[in-house]
Amino acid sequence: MTRGRLTVVGCGICAPLHVSVEAAAAIAHAQDVFCLAADPLVPTWLATLHANVVSVHDLYAIGVGRETTYEAIVERVLGPVRRGRAVCFVLYGHPGIFAFPGHEALRRARAEGHEAAMLPAISAEDCLFADLGVDPSAHGIRSFEATDFLLRPRLPDPASALLLWQIGLIAERSVQARASAWNPAGIALLTDVLLCAYPDDHAVVVYEASPFAICGPRIARIPLAALPLAPIGPASLLYVPAYETAAIDPIMARALGLEARARSPRSASTTAPSRQSAASRAFAAAPKRATS
Repeated sequence: MTRGRLTVVGCGICAPLHVSVEAAAAIAHAQDVFCLAADPLVPTWLATLHANVVSVHDLYAIGVGRETTYEAIVERVLGPVRRGRAVCFVLYGHPGIFAFPGHEALRRARAEGHEAAMLPAISAEDCLFADLGVDPSAHGIRSFEATDFLLRPRLPDPASALLLWQIGLIAERSVQARASAWNPAGIALLTDVLLCAYPDDHAVVVYEASPFAICGPRIARIPLAALPLAPIGPASLLYVPAYETAAIDPIMARALGLEARARSPRSASTTAPSRQSAASRAFAAAPKRATS
């Protein structure tokens, strides 16, 4: 078997400004380049770096399951790798975040004995931290895909920030014809769950990073209860700031020599485990808003 090479890179959110020098070099030195990006101008820009750029976006079709589409993308990318060629697969944003085809192509390439590597890039989360002035180290941050957040018992912790991805794609398993709030019923259900842990007037942010240098991000600061009425699209993220301050464990504070911090006013409020159990019970018992 002739050994091929696969390099998976990201073009960031605002290409080509977000493309790293390392990623650009990988693109330029590959024998074949495949591209999966929402912006139709990205393949045009890639053509300035490489003469053989093929978009795989044509494999998406309305009503076709994502698993089927991803399988087709992975196999197309791996074709020349299996023939011993050096291939670069360019993905939107960070190539390792919500990018199953990149991870699966790498996994199969390695399993088949080929060289394979992923290079980091700027993600929507990175843009959010910059645009909203958020420091994730201040209170900590929990990050979930929105559908997974609802499917599994992962109640929010009001003492840390919460970031939910793909809130416009809740329960969507294929490409749909509509492009605004793709699943209003899912947004309503998500709102009900969050209202069990936060007050209805808690300020949240619906955020969408800008893919264009001449345009700013879309930032909608709204009370949580108004989330079902917010402008939401398939690329929207929901950022929920911390509402409470977590208590400091006095025993651990003594062990770390940080007793003074344990006595600071900032540590006065608590987020006890029973608070989360109560939220779960409240959601089960509360009347739900209409979803149709």
